[in-house]
Amino acid sequence: MPTNNTDDAAADALEAVAEARQRLAEVPASVVVTNHAMGLFELAAIHLSAEPARLADAQIAIDALGLLVDGLGERLGEHYDTLVAALGNIRLVYVQKSSPTQ
Repeated sequence: MPTNNTDDAAADALEAVAEARQRLAEVPASVVVTNHAMGLFELAAIHLSAEPARLADAQIAIDALGLLVDGLGERLGEHYDTLVAALGNIRLVYVQKSSPTQ
């Protein structure tokens, strides 16, 4: 049988989720999507910096980032140019890492 502590913890967790959803609803979607896009950039960088580089994993992250940036374009607002530059840079690193001379 659940105790009051368990019920309190569940109620607190539900309240925390509701608060997080409210905060997220107040942020423009372009900002949230940009944060996720930068997460994909970081994921690609992590795979590219591994020894040896995990090219297939990096490529998935880079392709996903490309789909977001290319697909949404300037709808990403003020972050668009930054994301275009980040995408170009991570693609360049991928090409360098996948070169036979690496």
